[in-house]
Amino acid sequence: MSSAFGIERLLEAYRAGIFPMAERFDDPTIYLVDPEERGILPLDHFHIPRRLKKTLRKTPYHITFDQAFETIIKACASKSDTRLNTWINAGLIGLYSELHHAGYAHSVECWQDGQLVGGLYGVSLGGAFFGESMFSKQADASKIALVYLVGCLKLGGYSLLDAQFTNPHLEQFGLIEIPRAAFKERLAIALEQKGFFYPASVPSNGAELIHLITQTS
Repeated sequence: MSSAFGIERLLEAYRAGIFPMAERFDDPTIYLVDPEERGILPLDHFHIPRRLKKTLRKTPYHITFDQAFETIIKACASKSDTRLNTWINAGLIGLYSELHHAGYAHSVECWQDGQLVGGLYGVSLGGAFFGESMFSKQADASKIALVYLVGCLKLGGYSLLDAQFTNPHLEQFGLIEIPRAAFKERLAIALEQKGFFYPASVPSNGAELIHLITQTS
């Protein structure tokens, strides 16, 4: 698949439970992936680790939504000491930026002293949110961005948070792995729903956010 694939066909792929990836940043080819096992974060049983709750209560970062989408995705595509390669290439950056301008892709940003220190982005369709990538330059920034995303999704009536693959970073939040068929059954239900990405309703205070998520889980 080339970068000329177009966002309409990309949205069709997401509706079918398929997502795009590149082998590495400097490889222009984009592949469609339909894994046999799918990682999801159950919104009704989202777990906030005890240590992270302690950090969240201090509200260490200023959180925004959709204020720096292209900066977020470029940061997710950048190499770091712990990430020597990335699956996000220039074509994907362009496609997701188009999705963002069309209202289908969103970002969560963590700021400290006016500097962007972490965040994430993903795709929204119906009552499903497909988490794509995250990055962090300060302690727990990407984890805190995820918690704020979950608060937004729960308030907005979403029922499915796709994490694509399982990894230790997400397992601490209650991630589960389900077969492809089971995922697509859940996805079909979620796509019939109407999720509202309204971040203005999300508490800015970390303690209030914890209360919201734990009370509604």
